[in-house]
Amino acid sequence: MKTYIRRREENNKLVVLFGGWGTDENFFTPLCNDEFDFILFYNYSADEALVLPEMKTYKKITLIGWSLGVWAAEYLTPKTGIKPDLTIAVNGTPVPADDQYGIPLKTFEGTLNNITEENMEKFYLRMFGDKKTYLLNRDRVPHRTVKSFHDELRWLYNRMMEQKEPGFRWDFAVTSKYDRVFPSDNLNSYWEKEKNTRHIELPMPHYFFHNWRSYADFISFVESFKKKRIYKKKVQPGTSTGL
Repeated sequence: MKTYIRRREENNKLVVLFGGWGTDENFFTPLCNDEFDFILFYNYSADEALVLPEMKTYKKITLIGWSLGVWAAEYLTPKTGIKPDLTIAVNGTPVPADDQYGIPLKTFEGTLNNITEENMEKFYLRMFGDKKTYLLNRDRVPHRTVKSFHDELRWLYNRMMEQKEPGFRWDFAVTSKYDRVFPSDNLNSYWEKEKNTRHIELPMPHYFFHNWRSYADFISFVESFKKKRIYKKKVQPGTSTGL
């Protein structure tokens, strides 16, 4: 697992983000600013020790899990010692390789067995929803080897097959109506049954953080929802096609 850390001594807020498969810091650092410290975990198969700064006393710690990072947050957070005040699951579930609540197992395994540069480009296009949005955000796509993508997804798949029952506390779940990575029906099926989690459905694609200026703005947006509702905003629809 790799760790990216950004901090300023005077900050009293911390955002911890567990990224999805096939990402690096380029996906997430554009939403960082000097208002909060930031820790990102990604590339989970990388043979690197868990690195954390000496923890300060924060006024507020927000943990965000995105895509397969929702599962990773549940699996890895106990190892970090981080105790969040607010947790937000974004376009993922704690059972991500699942016919009912995640990416259908056949699709997940098919992706694992067919990772090529061409297929990764198609994956990022689905992630951003359409070609125009993909091209506008292409600078966020990581420069990693096909082997690193395969090693990471294999590691994730093996750990998922060993997982215990989910037991993490998620305060909010934010899902996308036009998700082309996780089938939106499966996302909704999982979070509908989690009565202690407030569910927000947005008319957006799988990756949508570029719609906010910073994580602070995104967190404020999420916290403004007191109950489940759909945020109405015009976007282009897509089709759920898995990884």
